Amino acid sequence: MADVQAHSGSVPSDGIKQPYHLVDPSPWPLLSAFAGGLLATGLVLQFHGHGWYLLAAGLLAVLGCMWGWWRDVLKESVVQKAHSPVVKIGLRYGMSLFIASEVMFFAAFFWAFFDASLFTNEAIQYTRVEATGGTWPPKGITPFNPFDLPFLMTVILLLSGTTVTWAHHEIIEGRQKQAVTALAITVALGVLFTGFQLYEYSHATFAFNTNVYSSTFFMATGFHGLHVFIGTVFLAVCLFRAMKGHFTPKSHFGFEAAAWYWHFVDVVWLFLFVAIYWWGAGGKWVAH
Repeated sequence: MADVQAHSGSVPSDGIKQPYHLVDPSPWPLLSAFAGGLLATGLVLQFHGHGWYLLAAGLLAVLGCMWGWWRDVLKESVVQKAHSPVVKIGLRYGMSLFIASEVMFFAAFFWAFFDASLFTNEAIQYTRVEATGGTWPPKGITPFNPFDLPFLMTVILLLSGTTVTWAHHEIIEGRQKQAVTALAITVALGVLFTGFQLYEYSHATFAFNTNVYSSTFFMATGFHGLHVFIGTVFLAVCLFRAMKGHFTPKSHFGFEAAAWYWHFVDVVWLFLFVAIYWWGAGGKWVAH
């Protein structure tokens, strides 16, 4: 008993010091869930011609939650110094699992595309005959030349992957000014890619065709385009933080997470370019 009392007496009165971080109660998870639901509902209603007001409200709600939640996380990291090495390990696991879940999304879209393109006769059983015509691409579809605008978009995205790696190197070396420059170029390339994709969509001759090719093409490439937009916002936040001097050679996981996400977007686009733009167009296009 004396040993127990002696041991208990050795414990500091303010509690055992430990490297973990217990997050303060936060309203943002619940508010973000409601904001996401509002955005999705507004999007569905807008598609059915019921106006865009609810969609705009949902978008503003999501942006507000993003701002508030990120502000609190930055406070934990920069002001409170709560992100210890052990906490950062957990953050890395969390980001890795998030990207793995994103891989499953795209696996489903690629599965749908390959199923429809490789088994066109079976697809006819579930869609109108004229939707595929038993061929791929379906009759009446004029696909994009992959070595035209899609190839330029590929070059832009791969170049952005090199600039984000450049930014990472500069942060590790402690050169903040060069890191800011590299991040600014990466964000600009992300915006440029999105602009070209919108231009491509506006010139898609099969945009209003009711067939499986159009559905799978726009679902896969459009979902990727959404990820490019999200990644660009992610990197823009990192650019703002780099300008504020938040990143140090030993503490910059916020940027690392953005870089992981951006490289994931790069890799997915390479699969999209080869599978959907080139092979999915019949493989008849050649570089010129």
